[in-house]
Amino acid sequence: MGHDHGPSAATAGGTLSGTYRSRLLWTIGISASITVIQVVGALLSGSLALLADAAHSLTDAVGVSLALGAVTLAQRAPTPRRTFGFYRVEIFSAVLNALLLVAIFVWVLWSAIGRFSEPVEVKGGLMFVVAVGGLLANLVGLWLLRDAKDKSLNLRGAYLEVLGDALGSVAVIVGGLIILLTGWQAADPVASIVIGLLIVPRAYGLLRDSVHVLLEATPQDVDLDEVRRHLLAERGVVAVHDLHGWTVTSGMPVLTAHVVVTEAALADGYGELLGRLQGCVGGHFDVAHSTLQLEPEDHREEGGALHT
Repeated sequence: MGHDHGPSAATAGGTLSGTYRSRLLWTIGISASITVIQVVGALLSGSLALLADAAHSLTDAVGVSLALGAVTLAQRAPTPRRTFGFYRVEIFSAVLNALLLVAIFVWVLWSAIGRFSEPVEVKGGLMFVVAVGGLLANLVGLWLLRDAKDKSLNLRGAYLEVLGDALGSVAVIVGGLIILLTGWQAADPVASIVIGLLIVPRAYGLLRDSVHVLLEATPQDVDLDEVRRHLLAERGVVAVHDLHGWTVTSGMPVLTAHVVVTEAALADGYGELLGRLQGCVGGHFDVAHSTLQLEPEDHREEGGALHT
């Protein structure tokens, strides 16, 4: 039996998220600043939409802080009791991020419905100016995380937080313009509901992908049937069973399998055969960490029925 730790970003030099720690710090600072400005603006203008966007910005700061904390923990070295270290903390952080988004959605929806029954006069001009400032700051945050969103579930959550807040600022801008130009005060709670609805698909997608990892489901970009076919095509391989694939954290897929081989293949050299099979898995499916147990044909016959 053998294993291979390839030069993936998750295994060499820390997790993928770890390379973006400084950008996460900048994003936290931006989100916190936006929150303060929007809260002040909401109190002065009477805008629920601004207050909802401020709550969303606060969620951004908290969510990205969770991401940063997870990144820091994930850099700790593995131990005999935690052989994969704290990599999985990143996924728990993503789950908490999603739950925070859901909580904000419920609060925004409830508050907006209340505004329809008890209207509040809103200063559309101030609402518009503050929202424009928030949008510009969020665009900076998006730029900082632009190349990270596709590399880590944790960083994807942080990016989506900022993106949602930027779209929320657009909704507030539109609402402010409508109030400023037409005097229609209901534009404020309507903009608030739009902000809430923007949260739902992002929260759902983040929670779905996080649960997928926590359930140790097969990585979405790895087809185990295809893995089996590639291994069976290798010279000397008779059968493949107990084939499993899962993800420890973003960018760290893991695969294990029992590979039944001929006596002749084993006689040619155990190390050469193992290296060839692991090279097949790593080269075709980008799985840097694989554990393959080689078994002779007579072992298969004695072991009984083969598993998946």
